[in-house]
Amino acid sequence: MRNVLVIEDQQDIAHLVRLHLQDLPCNVELAFDGHEGLAAAHKQHFDLVVLDLMLPGMDGLEVCRRLRERPVYTPIMMLTAKAAELDRVLGLELGADDYLTKPFSIRELVARVKAMFRRLEHLESATATVPGETLRCGELFIDVEKRDVRVDDVPVALTSKEFDLLLHFVRNPGRVYTRLQLLDAVWGYGYDGYEHNVNCHINRLRAKVEKDQARPQIILTVRGVGYKLGEPQAALAES
Repeated sequence: MRNVLVIEDQQDIAHLVRLHLQDLPCNVELAFDGHEGLAAAHKQHFDLVVLDLMLPGMDGLEVCRRLRERPVYTPIMMLTAKAAELDRVLGLELGADDYLTKPFSIRELVARVKAMFRRLEHLESATATVPGETLRCGELFIDVEKRDVRVDDVPVALTSKEFDLLLHFVRNPGRVYTRLQLLDAVWGYGYDGYEHNVNCHINRLRAKVEKDQARPQIILTVRGVGYKLGEPQAALAES
């Protein structure tokens, strides 16, 4: 059974969402302001956070940003009365996985949650590790099982999704990926307009693993197409 955290200050909406998600079935916990929701997210693991944008105390964008600072990646679905493109883009760039504008259909919400859980199951099986697997790409070293990344033998702290994105590139040297292909492979979905998630994660990843972010050597941009792993090509290193 999946665990879901709903952070929504309108209690009637929060209880309605819980009622329908419990039928999936899910264990659903409610929080009615940003600080309470963030504290709940730190106490236990959730498979999904349903997050309202307009919250008292701490708004949803700030909650999303703080959740994305953690090494453990939790899918986030944002709910908001704001339909402005800027708010949508900000939420996605901060790491929201999906976005619903109020008023929304409960059927659509439940359908999207089901789809997110299916993608989560697919990704959990697709990212299963081989015991002892390590990878090298020039000065970059990855211990897959330990999720340990080093550049020039210096440890690099990555979030869960940053690690998954880097691992995908290193496991597929020389192949060029569009943003939508990366969404499918790493996030598990390919909705138009969600490419901001990829751009944001690529920029953060480069800031951590590249010696010169302005002249990347590990993750290269292929103009008009997407991204690929730079030379030298990755090679499997036997442990």
